[in-house]
Amino acid sequence: MTFSEYVVSRWDTLSLAAVEHALVVALAIAIATAVGVGVGLLTYERPKARGASLTVSAGILTIPSLALLTLLIPITGLGWGSTLIALTAYAFLPIIRNTVTGLSGVDAATVEAGRGMGMGAVRLLLRLRLPLAWPLILTGVRISAQMLIGIAAIAAYVDGPGLGSQIFEGLSRLGSVNSLNATLAGTLGIVIIAVLFDAFFSAVRHLTTPRGLRVRP
Repeated sequence: MTFSEYVVSRWDTLSLAAVEHALVVALAIAIATAVGVGVGLLTYERPKARGASLTVSAGILTIPSLALLTLLIPITGLGWGSTLIALTAYAFLPIIRNTVTGLSGVDAATVEAGRGMGMGAVRLLLRLRLPLAWPLILTGVRISAQMLIGIAAIAAYVDGPGLGSQIFEGLSRLGSVNSLNATLAGTLGIVIIAVLFDAFFSAVRHLTTPRGLRVRP
């Protein structure tokens, strides 16, 4: 069976796995963005808290994905729960780091000009700091999304959703009929999802970043 014939014959399975893969990544990114940006907002002016949040989130990234997924099984079981928690945890560092860097990097003269216009702390944050930091924050979210798309494939080891099952199914019976097709279908599917996510974030950046702050990716 050729690769194209394999894809056509398994289209329902492949398309469902691709949707699940994209969905679990999107959910993890949404949760990590809400929490990570919140942590950044709370800590960017507090050196000790900032350092602690970056150290913890960086420490999580040193844990091998398979080990973390396995450790979560007794707590959240197999499948979606463990996958979503692990992916969310891995997404924190780029988001928190870029939020802190973006907010801290706003020019002091610009902030003073805002204060001179009568802006209070909240208005300075919402009208000045966040808009100026937004391109860098979004870059952190974009990096996390690309990272999670690959990590999500490992979740197949704990019965997680996504295209990882196709890859490991093919690798487990390498040399048999359609083993290479299964591995290739899963791999190409993940690549396509990564390209689509990247295109989405490029569009979001273009639509939400003020023209004067836009730079080439």
